Amino acid sequence: MTAPGREGRAERFFCADAARVRGDPLAGTAPFGSVWVLVEYRRSWPTNGFDGLALDPATKARVFTAAQALRARILLIRRHGRRRPEEPTRWAVLRHDASGDLHQQWGVWQRDEDLAQIATALETPGKPDRTPVILVCAHGRHDACCAVRGRPVGRALSARWPDLVWECTHVGGDRFAANLVLVPDGVYYGNLDAAASLTVVEEHLADRIHADHLRGYTTLFPPQQAAVAAALARFGPAGRYDYAVTGTVREDTTWHIRLLGRPPHPPHLEVRVRAHRTPPRQLTCRGAARSSAVVYEAVSVRVG
Repeated sequence: MTAPGREGRAERFFCADAARVRGDPLAGTAPFGSVWVLVEYRRSWPTNGFDGLALDPATKARVFTAAQALRARILLIRRHGRRRPEEPTRWAVLRHDASGDLHQQWGVWQRDEDLAQIATALETPGKPDRTPVILVCAHGRHDACCAVRGRPVGRALSARWPDLVWECTHVGGDRFAANLVLVPDGVYYGNLDAAASLTVVEEHLADRIHADHLRGYTTLFPPQQAAVAAALARFGPAGRYDYAVTGTVREDTTWHIRLLGRPPHPPHLEVRVRAHRTPPRQLTCRGAARSSAVVYEAVSVRVG
């Protein structure tokens, strides 16, 4: 990909292009987590997101401390395109409990001090609410690919589901842009374009998750994510909770993952997952240093 007017100059590096050429695997790349804090911010996003906002120091510290205690991810959000000034600016705390219950709390803010409500919301579960929130990473200041690939996806999804979709700051895995996260379910998708994103979300909302484009479930650890993706690839799409991890045994760089499936899926599966490190590579558009990544590969899926 060469920017207009730059013919004859050195081609700019785009990490998502490079990852596709290499065929970097998606499965097992979703960051672990079950709590998300969303802060609507309509002005330009700093490179480091919420951390870079010039907010009241005491309020900012209170929110950060409360989020850190729950390992919550704080994301800045905005609607795609222009918003009417009279629309309130929102914040949210979304939670995925260990039992699988989903909770949401939403509020509005005008002054920095209003964001202290987030710390209070993090202390207690919100109302049960399974309504999906669709987050599209479009954080161009963090990584160029997030804007180049994320913005078209945000536009397409917003046109279809305007009340559900938000653009957001960095969610991890820049090289898999466009990245899509559905919360509070906690499902990551990657390597999306506008057309693929519409299909993925439509199927997800019908509780049919496919292996294609799936990075993983944030409530599972990477080898477990890879095991579920392998089951979906072999036996077809399934609901978000149709496979449960019932056992995980590690032997050096290999994991034996046992899955319990709901009908009509196989009731008992054992998936063998192997981990290995890639050679050092440039993994982000801005990354000057090369680094390796851990890849989790399902090498066998056995029924019974």
